[in-house]
Amino acid sequence: MSILIKTVGFSLGLTLVFTGVANMLPQVEGDAPVDVKVDLSALTMDDFVAMGEDLFNNKGTCTLCHKPAPLGRAPDVQDANMVAITAERLADERYQGKATDAASYILESMREPSQFVVAGWGKKGSDDSESPMPAIDKPPIQLSEIEMDAIIAYLQAKDGNEVTVALPSPDAAAVAKSDAAPGGAGAAPAPATTGAEALAKYTCTACHALESDDTLVGPGLGHVGARLSEGEIRESIIDPNAVIADGFPPAMPGDFAERMTVRELEMIVKLLAEKKQ
Repeated sequence: MSILIKTVGFSLGLTLVFTGVANMLPQVEGDAPVDVKVDLSALTMDDFVAMGEDLFNNKGTCTLCHKPAPLGRAPDVQDANMVAITAERLADERYQGKATDAASYILESMREPSQFVVAGWGKKGSDDSESPMPAIDKPPIQLSEIEMDAIIAYLQAKDGNEVTVALPSPDAAAVAKSDAAPGGAGAAPAPATTGAEALAKYTCTACHALESDDTLVGPGLGHVGARLSEGEIRESIIDPNAVIADGFPPAMPGDFAERMTVRELEMIVKLLAEKKQ
């Protein structure tokens, strides 16, 4: 009888331990992110600028790389007067684009970031001819014309410059509302169905080489499964500051546990854990 009691007690204790550990882990939500509705037809310019700031800091994922040194992996445009520095960039002999002013330059840098790469910020091995930045009007970020104009308005206004982009017209606002409907171009991205889709959705490959150990912004993931267990890979995503790779600053966003669904997280973990050779 005493052995039975001890066995039952041990089992109960073990269950409590596992329950406690589970409750300590970040609780990743399984629902897709909520799409914020904005009445574009009633926007003032101040609203439009505020909308641009929110897009810059959130949906646009701009602050993933554009942040102050030493954490930044791209120029800190929030601390720079983009209107003032546009002229010198357009006059640079390395500039290959067609922009003529600050607004068109900022738009071009979002659509075709390799038209001009600021010295020292190019993709490794490209001699500053190729930008590591993805085109943000394409998946997975896929900002609309109105959203990119809002970011331009924010980057112009934040330093007291004149905002030269126009507010959305009633017709454009109507199109935006249509796009925001389920399945529309402006709708919130659907949950990923594969690990590769999830990596693209959260722009992981903008900072990590997936098929090699080459350093882009962060460590290469070509053989990460040989270095880390599934548990360690999962921790590196939901709590990136718990263990920081030698030689790399703590630059990875800490909110993936809030943004990813449970399924997306586990698909990424499984995919990376298989990269062992």
